[in-house]
Amino acid sequence: MVNRLVAVTRTVIHNPTTYMRYLKNVITLKLNDALCIGCGRCVEVCPHAVFHIHKFRASIVDRNACMECGACARNCPVDALSVNAGVGCVTGLINRTLGRKGDCCCTDDSCC
Repeated sequence: MVNRLVAVTRTVIHNPTTYMRYLKNVITLKLNDALCIGCGRCVEVCPHAVFHIHKFRASIVDRNACMECGACARNCPVDALSVNAGVGCVTGLINRTLGRKGDCCCTDDSCC
């Protein structure tokens, strides 16, 4: 039993996208492939491993793991990325934790 717990703990610590999920197919993240220069900054700053560099271009490998923080778009030197930062469920959760009215993408209280 202890070995299983250690294995699960390692998975969670090393790959947060295995347990961090929001609503599927509502993410505002967009990548303009024609503008991408493959610098890899999006890969460096994304906390949920949404991006991957392949053949000198970024690609979105796990769109539903995006928490819409905006770090990728702010750090892209050629503006190849766009996202409506601060509109997702993460913002709703943070606002509710701070006692503010939740500004969430949900229509009910199921995720926030």
